[in-house]
Amino acid sequence: MKRQSGFTLVELVVVIIILGILAATALPRFMNVQTQAHHSAVDGAAGGLGSGVSMFKAQWVANGHTSAQANVASFGDATLDSNNSGWPVGTGGNTTIDNAAACVEVWQSVMQNPPTVATGTGSDYRATQAGQLCTYTYQADSDNTRTIVYNASNGSVTPTNP
Repeated sequence: MKRQSGFTLVELVVVIIILGILAATALPRFMNVQTQAHHSAVDGAAGGLGSGVSMFKAQWVANGHTSAQANVASFGDATLDSNNSGWPVGTGGNTTIDNAAACVEVWQSVMQNPPTVATGTGSDYRATQAGQLCTYTYQADSDNTRTIVYNASNGSVTPTNP
């Protein structure tokens, strides 16, 4: 007679308990991946915006400008305007950021293939304007308010990314 071999009930229970413990310790790490992804998305966009703004200013200086300039040549499609300090302010021929649409124009003009931005909902970022500040609010994370603020007065780009 052949003897059957296999797991006993005790061995099966021990294996299930060990798998449960491993899952309980690994689960919080996997849950945090989404938060890290949102954080990285905002940091990446802020870095791209900051680099684009700096490159625009460098082109403005290289062109020999010392005051506000419409359609700065040799940058992108040459439709982006600058203020008196050489920072980008939109494409409408203005020397200041005068509305949220100008913030959208800056975002789209200084970055290649940027995340979507609009003045309303339905995009990756929502643009708002207050004075010379453009605030881009990340829309994909409903748990945290993540923003990128561009200051057209001094060219600074500051992410708030909890």
